[in-house]
Amino acid sequence: MDIALWMFPALLVLIFLGIPVAYSLMSVSLVFGIMRFGDKAIFQFVSKVQDVAGNYVLAALPLFIFMGAMLERSGIAERLFEAIHIWTRRLPGGLAVGSVLMGVVFAAASGVVGATETVIGLLAIPIMMRHNYDKSLISGTICAGGSLGTIIPPSVLVIILAPVADVSVGDLFAGIMFPGFIMAGLFILYIIVRATLDPAAAPREPELAEPLSLGRKLVITVTAMLPPIILIFMVLGTILLGWATPTEAAACGALGAVVLTLIYRTFSFALLASAFRQTLLITAMVLTILLAGNMFAGVFIASGGLSAVKSVLASASLDAWGTMALILFLTFLAGFVLDLVSVILIVIPIAIPIMKAFGFDPVWFCVLFLVVLQTSYLTPPMAPSIFYLRGISPPEITLRHMYRGVIPFIGLQVVTLILVLTFPALALWLPSQLLGF
Repeated sequence: MDIALWMFPALLVLIFLGIPVAYSLMSVSLVFGIMRFGDKAIFQFVSKVQDVAGNYVLAALPLFIFMGAMLERSGIAERLFEAIHIWTRRLPGGLAVGSVLMGVVFAAASGVVGATETVIGLLAIPIMMRHNYDKSLISGTICAGGSLGTIIPPSVLVIILAPVADVSVGDLFAGIMFPGFIMAGLFILYIIVRATLDPAAAPREPELAEPLSLGRKLVITVTAMLPPIILIFMVLGTILLGWATPTEAAACGALGAVVLTLIYRTFSFALLASAFRQTLLITAMVLTILLAGNMFAGVFIASGGLSAVKSVLASASLDAWGTMALILFLTFLAGFVLDLVSVILIVIPIAIPIMKAFGFDPVWFCVLFLVVLQTSYLTPPMAPSIFYLRGISPPEITLRHMYRGVIPFIGLQVVTLILVLTFPALALWLPSQLLGF
């Protein structure tokens, strides 16, 4: 076996020994780099530091994280949930439907998966428990709705994925738009059908003693929805229309999030300091993993790893579609043991050249990759979404409820994957239309 291929077993051994992913990647890169190139490997590592530090697109990362941190604490989520609930309360499973819609809006406003799930869970779980919703349905709804930040722009993962895959951030944002909304629509359809067939799983709420007039509903909705919609346009709209780069749009979003805290009178210097601290910690973690992943990919490719992988695939006699299926399956498995950023940095540098060689569109493949990554994010036993839920759920909701609850939503994510595989235009039509702007 080529020496480069031994890098992956060595990496997995270090990870299973409990060494953090970033240090595992760096250690394997250092050992194999020196074994293959001697002291010259050090100069390659220094160049990787410069590449990451000088990447203009990655400057958007701390700004998006800061925006999400401010929105999480701004009080906007409570108003959004109230406004959405006004319109969904009479639907079967109205609270759960509202939670998914909340996930769509908050994901589009922040782009941070963990923050979205935490905010929705803290708001919706107590209310659904009070209305005797099935605990499995509660668990599945919060995990699935909160995970939509992976596949609905402006996803922070896209900011990381785009430069690694050498595709436009704007194209990738446009590419995930329809699949993200289709997935959310399937979630809502499942909730309504289940609540209709099994009313005990999602009891209907009683009529209000004083029903709100249409005018009052509209006032509440506009008041709650207008600020986040403006923020979404400032970030996502300006990128898709070509008016701003991702970094410029992220800066506007960060400023807009601060302005929202002022409008809702939740701003304080303690809040600002807390958001800065969270941004610093998450950014340092992500950029360290990103640097380590670049080092790993650099040594692997320079050592002939890409050619070795192609040789292994050729010996397996897989065609283009079989190769893609294998890569996506390995991505799914990697999501069990690695964080999402690490999966991107390990898989994408190897997968993209192979996919291009087979003639597949890289934007389309990246959309498929993100859907698979989100499915892995939701799938037991290592599902990160379940770990987030365990941290905010009451003791009455057990791990068994969580595992049972996410299974139908995992199936719906697979349906979304099949749709995008069957109809590539779902991922490619919108980017092609935006080329004219």
